[in-house]
Amino acid sequence: MGRRFLIVLIKPSHYDANGYVIQWYRSSIPSNSLASVYGLLAEAAAAKVLGPDVDIEIDACDECNTVVDIKRIIRAIRRAGSGFVGLVGVQSNQFPRAFDIARQIRAADISVVIGGFHVSGCLSMLPELPPDLKEAQALGISFFAGEAEGRMAGLLKDIDTGQLKPVYNYLSAMPDMTAATLPILPAHLVGRIAGTYASFDAGRGCPFQCSFCTIINVQGRKSRYRTPDDVEGIVRANAALGISRFFVTDDNFARNKNWEAILDRLIELRQVHGLQIRLLLQVDTLCHRIPGFIEKAARAGCTTVFIGLENINPESLLGTKKRQNKIWEYREMLQAWRKQRVLTYAGYILGFPTDTPDSIARDIEIIKSELPIDILEFFCLTPLPGSEDHQKLAAKGVPMDPDMNKYDLEHVCTGHAQMSKEQWQQCYRDAWKHYYTPKHVETILRRAHASYISMSKVGNALTFFSGSIDIEDVHPLQVGIVRRKIRTHRRFGMPLENPLIFYPKRGYELLRALRQWLMLVLRYRNMRKRIAIDPSSRSYTDEALQPLAADHTDHFVEIYADKIPKTHGAPAQRAAAAAAAGA
Repeated sequence: MGRRFLIVLIKPSHYDANGYVIQWYRSSIPSNSLASVYGLLAEAAAAKVLGPDVDIEIDACDECNTVVDIKRIIRAIRRAGSGFVGLVGVQSNQFPRAFDIARQIRAADISVVIGGFHVSGCLSMLPELPPDLKEAQALGISFFAGEAEGRMAGLLKDIDTGQLKPVYNYLSAMPDMTAATLPILPAHLVGRIAGTYASFDAGRGCPFQCSFCTIINVQGRKSRYRTPDDVEGIVRANAALGISRFFVTDDNFARNKNWEAILDRLIELRQVHGLQIRLLLQVDTLCHRIPGFIEKAARAGCTTVFIGLENINPESLLGTKKRQNKIWEYREMLQAWRKQRVLTYAGYILGFPTDTPDSIARDIEIIKSELPIDILEFFCLTPLPGSEDHQKLAAKGVPMDPDMNKYDLEHVCTGHAQMSKEQWQQCYRDAWKHYYTPKHVETILRRAHASYISMSKVGNALTFFSGSIDIEDVHPLQVGIVRRKIRTHRRFGMPLENPLIFYPKRGYELLRALRQWLMLVLRYRNMRKRIAIDPSSRSYTDEALQPLAADHTDHFVEIYADKIPKTHGAPAQRAAAAAAAGA
């Protein structure tokens, strides 16, 4: 008879302002870290790395859509006789929740390993461990920093023999992604994601140097890539489970040197083999300058794209070393995606050193009138552990909020030269209201209809992004379908509420949220019906939909004319070139 070794993988969520885990019946964003680690462990299990008589079993869950029953986990590992709990893909805002889970597991004398960007970022950029990691380490919790390809067998052997190390640091040796293990999750786990999206990374690392980014200091500045064969293997493995929608997690797929070969392979899978592939890609603002990129992305099944717009103030972009963004190219790039009927999401960061409440409000109005963005999502500039910004502030002793739960890009975590923390936080909340006004929501829907983009799809996105802050008090990327709130799953140190108080209050919250969501859905549905029956709606146009003439100067270019770097392609150079050509 063989023996069992049980691994329980948990992708933790984080806490809301009242200390309850943010959790849904269906969450919105798949966890590629969970899929990657699951795939690596499944490979190790198949290879019998602990010996021919040891059956390695894997249980996994994403806490954003699954209730974590810690007592059940402890019983299961004890029944198996050996095993451990792995908390995977833990970001800084998720570390407090991960620590609370880990401390309960450790109290049962079961091994716990925490990996992810918080651990890796701290080990990469700080001279010593911060207090939260030291506290966790004192309880016997181990850390895994870096990527796990080629290292999983060693970790499992150490745990199995009782020789688990305090830290596994592989940040200095990034594995090659050629023929890397495929990220995969069982279908029932993927089914808990709204829309049934799986995920994979076609590449890791980034050559840019944005000072607020953690990726370059955790995954490196040297980009590494999967082969088209590997991507096909991922797609086919998921297709066998009935999964055809994918979130490609590359921070910038447009800079993947294999982008064309990968897209060609996906096009073949769609057109020749009949796979109904749908992709969500992340790209930069200059992707339209790559010949054929946008067209092939659309043919490969890209229906939604996320673009790191970040800001329209050139001074802010330069100050954070985001020199690759050219604000005068934004409209041309967005129109290129629109031509292919692809829904565009853009991230916008609030809190750069030159930002003020007035400048933020003004810039949002300029974006609304001049850039044909469908969905704009806002973030607070946050000194995330693992970023250059955090490293510099820590070295200078600049005060930063000690509560990692707030490092979710929604909360102000440090000071600002132009605004108080209260003003900055209010700017964040106001930004959503300024962009998602009823008038602009209707404009976005009219643009979609005129561009033959599904109003239903755009309307659904507008519903979630305009309602999440007011209704659920969470960022739209954290929202899901029907909020769960477990009375006993409260932050360590916070008292449990009396059931006679908690449950009636929770019932009222659910009914209120349901009513608000229904009202919002009906409001946008009525807008869509009104637009659909308007005979002139297909010919709708506005400034954002107009081609950008060579001598045209956008309003934001006029405002920031003295701050635009004199680089090739800037408006002044383009106008001069056009004038010379005319002469």
